[in-house]
Amino acid sequence: MDAKKTTALLGLAFLIFLVLSYFENLFFFSVVGDITQNQFLAVIMLFVHNILVVSLIMLGMTFYVNLVLLNFFKREKYSHIVLEHPGTFAIAFTIMILFLSILRGAIIIYGRISIEDLPAILLISAPMGIIEGYGIYLTIKKTLSRTMSMKDLAFIYGIFFIAAIIEVGFINLLISVTTR
Repeated sequence: MDAKKTTALLGLAFLIFLVLSYFENLFFFSVVGDITQNQFLAVIMLFVHNILVVSLIMLGMTFYVNLVLLNFFKREKYSHIVLEHPGTFAIAFTIMILFLSILRGAIIIYGRISIEDLPAILLISAPMGIIEGYGIYLTIKKTLSRTMSMKDLAFIYGIFFIAAIIEVGFINLLISVTTR
């Protein structure tokens, strides 16, 4: 199969999985409160959710890389800038993803967010944000620099498995502290 067909299939797969991820998110956030009673189920659910998210990011970045390499953005002056500086873009994109994820989670939990509560929410989310942020950063950087290997992917998925275990433990700790 030629490169243009592969890129078109990547784009189609990205759109299909993006739509499917919407429904996965609806399901995940509707049951996330109920699964905290069963730690094993909570770890599996969080792990699968995070793996789907990072895989979708990787698929989207791979699609973008292929578009740039096939010169779909010929008229764009800076189309290769993201591929020339993958680390910088990975940091910026990771920060944006984490911040929006924390805000979304807080809105789902609290119904709204006041500016006064934002520092506390960010502080409470920091331990998980650091671990998951590192996994997202590696995914984006490796994908944009076109150096992703199966070993790297297994390492990244391992980061998210450890993050799921720690997150469930942290949630249970917060629940036990707040119910006393």
